[in-house]
Amino acid sequence: MNVSFAGAILSATLCGSTGQVNDRQVKESLEILRNPLAPGLYFVATPIGAARDITLKALDVLASADVIAAEDTRTARHLMQIHGIALGERSLIAYHDHSAASVRDALVEMAAAGKSVACVSEAGTPMVSDPGFPLARAAIAAGVAVHAAPGPSAMLAALVVAGLPSDRVLFAGFPPAQSGARSRMLEELSNVPATLVFYESPKRISRLLAEMAVSLGGDRDAAVCRELTKRFEEVSRGSLAELAEAFRGREVRGEIVLLVGRAPVRAVEQNDLEATLDEALARLSVKDAVAEVASALDLPRRRVYQAALLREKRDARPEEAE
Repeated sequence: MNVSFAGAILSATLCGSTGQVNDRQVKESLEILRNPLAPGLYFVATPIGAARDITLKALDVLASADVIAAEDTRTARHLMQIHGIALGERSLIAYHDHSAASVRDALVEMAAAGKSVACVSEAGTPMVSDPGFPLARAAIAAGVAVHAAPGPSAMLAALVVAGLPSDRVLFAGFPPAQSGARSRMLEELSNVPATLVFYESPKRISRLLAEMAVSLGGDRDAAVCRELTKRFEEVSRGSLAELAEAFRGREVRGEIVLLVGRAPVRAVEQNDLEATLDEALARLSVKDAVAEVASALDLPRRRVYQAALLREKRDARPEEAE
């Protein structure tokens, strides 16, 4: 590990918010200085805006790894320079998901041979709409240890500031560029009972909002998060219809995360429930019928099961009267 950086790590660890030092902190810091990074593949999250938004563990990995594979080598080199990490004689290799298979295989072979390999995307967390998945799969298949140095993520930052439910989330990444494929994707997601998270180009956000207002429903809550953690950070909240109007014709710059609130629970009349349940029970067991109807009508299984029990009691009454 670079000596100046190692000293910075020790100082940062020991000088916490309280200014107090304890034996555990000293021990952990000295372990970082003494022990080389274990062989394996390390996915390192890097800042999405401010260079200070990086963890000590991520800096430790960047300072210690034998090989660094970067989506953008210039960005990685600049980040290391900002934090006083010298590359020295270590290898800095360009790697992304479209790199030749030979590059991926070489990285896995180096890790399998006992080297520590760090993989960093240009910004954010690898594999969250960033390179890394094929490399991780290849490493796992080869028996190489895979580690995460977690940290910045535009998706998670957007969830924090959007004001939408975060207990159930579906990350959909970038919508397809082709209109037909995009329409099919939105149709598939239209009734998902979760907050939907998309990445989108600033040039296409206006069009996407207009399409979503039609296909998902203009009254759905949404948020457009732009330039998160950066100087000109902006979060626009409202319904899809309101946001579509606000962004119509607007020149937009910067990276964007779009979040759409979960689909509203569809009101189902009791008569519709009973009719659908009767049809399902005529050919399925109670358990399977309840599962099918709950899925088809987007209802809680508990409600459907209670309806099935009431039906059984109703059907049993004539027999009891005899």
